[in-house]
Amino acid sequence: MNNPKKKQLNKTVHLSGRAKIKLENLLEYLETEWSSEVKNNFIHKLDRTIAIIQSNPEIFPKTEVIKGLHKCVITKQTTLYYRIKGSRMIL
Repeated sequence: MNNPKKKQLNKTVHLSGRAKIKLENLLEYLETEWSSEVKNNFIHKLDRTIAIIQSNPEIFPKTEVIKGLHKCVITKQTTLYYRIKGSRMIL
């Protein structure tokens, strides 16, 4: 059964231009230097992380350097930074 209160908490995800380029480069690197399986595993982790953030945007700590910017470690090598603006989550 759908929970209307939970739906209200979900944020719309928007990738900044910089985030799009970095993600494309990372996925290409994972595919060429590692394997499709490694790339797909990363995509799965990223999708799970975004779903967690959408349902609970304040779950990850804010950085101390830039006001309002949250930091989420996806893997040892990859960190996701995001900002919440109204009903949007900007990566």
